[in-house]
Amino acid sequence: MRDKNRRRKKRKSKLIMMLIFFLTTISVGIIVCAVVFLNRSNGWKNPKELLVEYMNHIPEKEYEKMYKLLDVEASGNISQEDFIKRNSAIYEGIEMQNMTVEIMEYDKEQMTVKYQTSFDSVAGNIAFENEAYFVKGEDSYKLKWNDALIFPVLQSTDKVRVSTTQAERGELLDRNDNVLAGKGVASSVGIVPGKLENKDSAIEEIAKLLEIEPQTIENKLAAQWVKEDSFVPIKTVAKVEDIEWMTLNTDEETRIEKERQEKLLAIPGVMISDTKVREYPLKDAAAHLIGYVQSVTAEDLEKHADEGYTANSVIGRSGMESLFETELKGQNGCRIYIEDTNGNEKIELVNKEVQNGENIKLTIDSDIQSALYEQFQEDKSCSVAMNPYTGEVLALVSTPSYDNNSFILGMTDEQWTSLNEDERKPLYNRFRQVWCPGSSFKPIIAAIGLESGAIDPTKDYGNEGLSWQKDSSWGSYYVTTLHDYKSAILENALIYSDNIYFAKAALEIGAETLKTSLQQLGFNQELPFEITMAVSQYSNTENIETEIQLADSGYGQGQILVNPLHLASLYTAFCNNGNVLQPYLKYQEELKAESWISEAFSKDVANKVLEGMKKVVNDPNGTGYASHREDTVLAGKTGTAEIKASKEDTSGTELGWFAVLTAEQTAKKPIMIVSMVEDVKGRGGSGYVVGKVNQVLDGWFSRAE
Repeated sequence: MRDKNRRRKKRKSKLIMMLIFFLTTISVGIIVCAVVFLNRSNGWKNPKELLVEYMNHIPEKEYEKMYKLLDVEASGNISQEDFIKRNSAIYEGIEMQNMTVEIMEYDKEQMTVKYQTSFDSVAGNIAFENEAYFVKGEDSYKLKWNDALIFPVLQSTDKVRVSTTQAERGELLDRNDNVLAGKGVASSVGIVPGKLENKDSAIEEIAKLLEIEPQTIENKLAAQWVKEDSFVPIKTVAKVEDIEWMTLNTDEETRIEKERQEKLLAIPGVMISDTKVREYPLKDAAAHLIGYVQSVTAEDLEKHADEGYTANSVIGRSGMESLFETELKGQNGCRIYIEDTNGNEKIELVNKEVQNGENIKLTIDSDIQSALYEQFQEDKSCSVAMNPYTGEVLALVSTPSYDNNSFILGMTDEQWTSLNEDERKPLYNRFRQVWCPGSSFKPIIAAIGLESGAIDPTKDYGNEGLSWQKDSSWGSYYVTTLHDYKSAILENALIYSDNIYFAKAALEIGAETLKTSLQQLGFNQELPFEITMAVSQYSNTENIETEIQLADSGYGQGQILVNPLHLASLYTAFCNNGNVLQPYLKYQEELKAESWISEAFSKDVANKVLEGMKKVVNDPNGTGYASHREDTVLAGKTGTAEIKASKEDTSGTELGWFAVLTAEQTAKKPIMIVSMVEDVKGRGGSGYVVGKVNQVLDGWFSRAE
């Protein structure tokens, strides 16, 4: 009985203990849940959430919000100002963007978060694993910050460095690998501040010699990086070779520049050193074609953000420099690394290798480019040279011109004003414009007439003398021509350049047929070429409005306007079985002529027109006979276009044209030249242009292969 009672007491005691343990466990759970609930209800976030929040503020440059998430004491009592300064300098200095954060592990007891972060920088993507530490504050978790949170090995005394290697700009080369734009050397005039004597008067004298404002020099000397022994570049000028002083054979400009630089060097503190620049060997001869580069502006950096430009970059402003900017500029190299307090590199974070710019080879022939410029440099003119059997453009010249090297060295206000106010418009690119073609358009009308069946090449249109009108409905308006001849058939009309014949031909063709035919030949549409050219037109409206306008169009007047390269391209049809070739400017190792307008004319029509154009140059009566050669068969067409304010205007000017080409595909040195000169009235008309082109052809055919 006693044992039975003892066992009963034991069971009871055990049950009581179990109940106590159960109640205790429930109480602890309730307390824990209550604490968690309380934390949640008070807005607490766990360390994982806080780390993500902190990281999300970085791309937004919300440094104050980042600072508020810190436990300042645990973070070494860093001030908000120092925190912002450190973080902004590093993140913005490396141009951080597109940050992502992935939580890998969270240790609740240690209150640590292991994570992986990745972001883009100026030198490429940076990714690493890191660990963040937290402490539990009175009302929330707080981040324990130190420099290692930016990069794992970064210490407070370390610096994050960004080193940029400038890409070398690619060269522009002609078809024979002659440099059109490439590396050059100029002279950098600079000042060593510590050696400058009588500062104010010295600056005045230097500014006067360099033709700049004294304030410009003072601003450069006041830059933060300048020290007493620094070389402060002030202006880049042309390099003067070590030539004998004041010899009679010295070029005047060189003499003046040498004298100026000697005066500069006589001023204590002034130094002149070599500096690399972009150089254009052909200067004025190819300025409109090649263009020039200039230093980037703030607007450029904004417009071309994320394209690799820096404050030290240059950018193509016009011509080929602008057209091939992407290929020429290359990609700068960039390294981001950590440097210790002694200036030693601790670790490289990322390295983007420099990619120098691509060299661009053009179809241009420097010799003929220069020869055309030399002949026409005093004229307001433009010229196109091309291979009529391939479409390769050999030259594009506009005169008068300017030295594009001046934009590299920097022009004074006076020089810039002089260029802009010159009535001859040297900055105006004439080969990109459209012009009244005059009689140089007659072969196109002849081909359209033959192709449409409107012209019978053997039909005699009758001798009308030197003036003609269809009937009295034309009032006082007459079509005039310069030569009276017998048998007004197509071939003779081309030889004598008969305006009356082609006026009649245009009337036979009709306004709608002419309009449709010219549209098929690229009028009112963009020329397929690397350089954007002005669009050729047949009328100021959508239609050829009147009979007189139609008649005038037949001999390249009326409202016909043609781009010189477009006209040259159309002429290729006459020596390529009626196919109009596409002109191109970027050199191809394997020549392959491509048609722009296939079967623009039939082979028979093209040959008929070509035979007439041969007679223009090779018949003694031909208007282009002055270009006749014994060594090569040429074909061509002259043209004189009247530019008048009205039909009654007698004080207008004239444009002179000459288009000439090698007429046989077996020609050893094939070429076509189309030249236009303004204001030839009283100077021989188209004959003036023929004489100039002949000089170029002489050089072309005499040049050794």
